[in-house]
Amino acid sequence: MFPKLRVVLVQTFHPGNIGSAARAMKTMGVERLYLVNPVSYPDPEATRMAAGASDLLDNAVICEQLDDAVKDCSMVIGASARLRNQLLTEVTPRQLGEEVCKASLQGEVALVFGRERTGLHNEEMASCTHQVSIPGNPDYSILNLAQAVQLLCYEVFTASQTTQPQAAAEQRDYPTLEALRGFEGHLEKALEASGMLRGASHKSLDRLSTLFRRARPDIQELGLLRSMISRMEKLGRAQQAREAEDKPPADSH
Repeated sequence: MFPKLRVVLVQTFHPGNIGSAARAMKTMGVERLYLVNPVSYPDPEATRMAAGASDLLDNAVICEQLDDAVKDCSMVIGASARLRNQLLTEVTPRQLGEEVCKASLQGEVALVFGRERTGLHNEEMASCTHQVSIPGNPDYSILNLAQAVQLLCYEVFTASQTTQPQAAAEQRDYPTLEALRGFEGHLEKALEASGMLRGASHKSLDRLSTLFRRARPDIQELGLLRSMISRMEKLGRAQQAREAEDKPPADSH
């Protein structure tokens, strides 16, 4: 039902949770499973807990790093027990369903879930374009991994029943995470060459990255931004060459 949607489980400890998550996915029509560095897999317990969804396990894609699992996605939503202070675009579970249905009409989308006890690390959240937290009892809001997968996949399934496809004139093509990171690296090199990063903390670059992810430029807009940076680099090199020519020769004494 959702050929461009994948669920990504990061370093799952209990193999039974992988099977339970696969079962939860299949009941909602989501069938693409990616496993990032699972502690124990394949495992008979995963197959047992899948209860008829073992085909998802057979076709699961195993990756060593989260980036390998999501680099070709245009939308990557990280699930967290609490919203992180990373300035990523925040969506509610209901909004997630609507956004995923729209985005998956054109590009690859990933729902990312972290470890059972510690969730996603901050550097893994940095591989996401959006973040979501499932609200619950403030005194006990801990969800089992498969329950979290079930809830978010349910929101996607529910939204798919009412979401209308956009007209071709209204559709926008968005870059993959890999392309967006290429732009961020290009921007960092240009800023370093200009001297603007002297004395700046790494947090300044992180803020710039999240700024562009919140803005979510489409492919044409990203191309325009890269052209602007390339032009700035060319002008900067020309200015440096003129300054070198105008510099008086060193004293020969």
